[in-house]
Amino acid sequence: MIAGGGTGGHLYPALAIGEEIMQRTSNVKVHYIGSEFGLEANIFPRKGLSHTLIPISGFQRSLSIKSILKNLSLIFRIPLSIRKIQSLFDRMDPKVIVGTGGYASAIPVKVGLDRNIPTMIQEQNSYPGLTTRLFANKATAVFAGSKDSESYINSKINVTGNPIRNGIEKGLKKTGYDLFQLNNKMPTVFLFGGSQGSVPLNNAIRSILNLFEENGIQLLWQTGEKNYESLKSLETDKIKVKPYIKEMDLAYAICDLVISRAGALTLSELLVCGMPSILLPLPTATADHQTKNAATMVESGAAIMIKQNELDNDILGNTIIELINDKNKLKNMSANALRIAKPGATKDIVKNILEVAKV
Repeated sequence: MIAGGGTGGHLYPALAIGEEIMQRTSNVKVHYIGSEFGLEANIFPRKGLSHTLIPISGFQRSLSIKSILKNLSLIFRIPLSIRKIQSLFDRMDPKVIVGTGGYASAIPVKVGLDRNIPTMIQEQNSYPGLTTRLFANKATAVFAGSKDSESYINSKINVTGNPIRNGIEKGLKKTGYDLFQLNNKMPTVFLFGGSQGSVPLNNAIRSILNLFEENGIQLLWQTGEKNYESLKSLETDKIKVKPYIKEMDLAYAICDLVISRAGALTLSELLVCGMPSILLPLPTATADHQTKNAATMVESGAAIMIKQNELDNDILGNTIIELINDKNKLKNMSANALRIAKPGATKDIVKNILEVAKV
């Protein structure tokens, strides 16, 4: 059983691990666990995956009435979720539990440990999430995306890198240019703010769209579903506005520069694809972990970081133009990204899982 979700950063590693397991052996059944309120509630059924959704939601850190009411509802949601997981384990008798973080993974990991089921944790971020910090010392194994996690976990970890979507680095340029209707002779910037989009990133790029037209640069822009309606009218021949892009392999294949947040999974994909990037960490991320993630990329020469409180039109616009016009700089950033990438992470993690499962 693989438990994780809420956001793409926790869901996609779960899917990558499960897909690799199924490719390796036909002797194993993979069952996913997620939240009724996460991205997985739509993705699991769409992919036809064996799954269970529990009524758990994430803890809200703001002080609005809506957030307080959501947090109060956890008094009921947590015991309901525990009972559902206990019943599921009774019925299916899992041999291994794998948690990939997010609020959907904590209860399955806890119940697995309480029942002495081999339980493994995959941690994406430099600063480990709450589930990892709570249960790492009892877990059978912890697989970390970054060596920096060692500073926060009082147990041995395996620094494997993060599991990423299969074939993400193998997109075909011609197919990508055709799909997004972009010109293969022009430099291309790809902006996205994670699976749900980012209002600050959208606003920042919107204010400098004239620079793209003036400098002969194309923009592929993932706005997020909620933001798309207010931005779709900005699409032109050179600026393609999309609510959500599932063909990320093709988007990476055609772009020269990425502008994004600094979620751990995003950065792992950028590294494996050798993508130069401008990173704008989410300042409200727990323990500012996105800034820590981005700092590792900057230190390795694979990215440039702009903090949100330092973001203005001149800084972002000038950085984009300077990089696009400096092919050697982009080439070096790409080489540095590939140098620190861990393309074998998914295979290494699954090898360990199957050994524990004795398959």
